Amino acid sequence: MTSKDTKIEFLYLSEEDLIKSGVLEMNTCVETMDKMFGIIGDGDYLMGGPKENEHGIMLWFPEEKRFENMPVAGPDRRFMSLISYLGGDFNIVGEKWYGSNISNKDKGLPRSILTVTLSDVDTGQPLAFMSGNLISAMRTGAVPGVATRYLAHEDAKVLAVVGTGVINKACVQAVLYAKQNIETIKVFDIDPKRSQAFIDGLQDDVKTELEVSYSMEACIRDADIVSVATSGAKRPEIKDEWVKDGCLITLTGTAKLSENFYKENTIVADNWEMHEAWYRDALERPNGMESITSWAPTGDILKMIHDGNLKDKVFHNLGDIVLGGDDFRKCEKEKIVFVTGGLSTEDTAWAYHVYKNALKNSIGQKLKLWDQPYWA
Repeated sequence: MTSKDTKIEFLYLSEEDLIKSGVLEMNTCVETMDKMFGIIGDGDYLMGGPKENEHGIMLWFPEEKRFENMPVAGPDRRFMSLISYLGGDFNIVGEKWYGSNISNKDKGLPRSILTVTLSDVDTGQPLAFMSGNLISAMRTGAVPGVATRYLAHEDAKVLAVVGTGVINKACVQAVLYAKQNIETIKVFDIDPKRSQAFIDGLQDDVKTELEVSYSMEACIRDADIVSVATSGAKRPEIKDEWVKDGCLITLTGTAKLSENFYKENTIVADNWEMHEAWYRDALERPNGMESITSWAPTGDILKMIHDGNLKDKVFHNLGDIVLGGDDFRKCEKEKIVFVTGGLSTEDTAWAYHVYKNALKNSIGQKLKLWDQPYWA
């Protein structure tokens, strides 16, 4: 093998490069996620762990200080590596590296700082290294759009938004693309000023009626679709009597629903096998199920399973539904909860799409690992 054959370069893409490459194109992102879920439903994918469905591997910080510089547990305090292989037309391996600390906001930084790497399936060589925050936010927001396409009531007109961060901004874009007959968007945040700022940010981009809700109940009642995307120690509570017949609730963040609501209504997950992996992880932690109920969208569901309170419940996967078409909803009054924990394949799919755009348009900087490896 000649030195020319062994040269390895990869493409570095900054956040600015990604924007030029179309990372913020939500409609395309929804279609990419739809395609990805079809591949997931077909089984042509691999995620981490021996059962091939781990969300990722995470550093679990201790509750109390052990050493001077060792971090301790806190809201959204984590480091995590999410890896996946995605087949079909993608045929790529990707990894998202995830560092998060809610106190970052006090330093003028995002809560999470992310990077994404793409690698050749055959050789393992890196193809791209890129900023990951916009990739992650867009794919996270796009998934409720896919869920809306397949799970929402055909005549859905009212969207309720709980939480006013960047993720719900992306969710709103995706839902409006998937369900173009939405007429009203109601927004609730514990700080009404943030609700108004969220609405002000939408004014120029949407044609729907926009209103601030001053209570959770006012936001949820009469809504056909509810998008929850929150973070932090306190979870929003949605009471059974507030939820309209036929409503779709998408949990991108955590929320408190009653055990009866979960028992009586339909539950769809992005990938139920991944949530089962969280359950196994929780059983190995000193505080058991309590270790995930505060941050995992399915935390309460998994605890109900652990306690024997969801016997014979059928859990559906969005990938299977995407493969089966749009006839999943059984009746107009059916209430559906969609829970998404975030699949590593989502990051891989969207990063690969943007990477291909960058290559096509000569965007980014080529960096070199070597011309010829010192040891081979």
